Amino acid sequence: MQRVTLTIDDALLEALDAHAARHGYANRSEALRDALRRALLAPEAPEAPAGAEGAARCYATLSYVYDHEKRELARRLTQVQHGHHDLAVASMHVHLDHDTCLEVAVLRGPAGALSRLADSVVTQRGVRHGHLHMLPAGETPEPAPPHPHPHLHPHEG
Repeated sequence: MQRVTLTIDDALLEALDAHAARHGYANRSEALRDALRRALLAPEAPEAPAGAEGAARCYATLSYVYDHEKRELARRLTQVQHGHHDLAVASMHVHLDHDTCLEVAVLRGPAGALSRLADSVVTQRGVRHGHLHMLPAGETPEPAPPHPHPHLHPHEG
């Protein structure tokens, strides 16, 4: 076992202590080790078909809270999202308070690409509480019978 030093803000430390007390952990280290195990060992994406690692098509929501006053963060987040415009279906932006925003993006695409996009968003300095929730897209549906209204298909050229 190794000892490491971790710097976290006061509010996060209070939350860790409350979590440890609520669940009966003997100390912070046990609570943090358990949280890390859950985060690192949790399945990240639906299973891809054999030979197509990360290619399973999924729907996903990416939610994250960030400090919009953090230098250049909003611009960096916009650049990341524009760089993956082919995965975006819709997004919602909510002002939680004077400095804090919540964004929820609905995504569609290969599981590996969705995971990479989520990682590039939630690892930005100033982003907190990021979470990617993926759902398998399922089988390719049968084509719909002809009907009177058009559908936009951004992935078709």
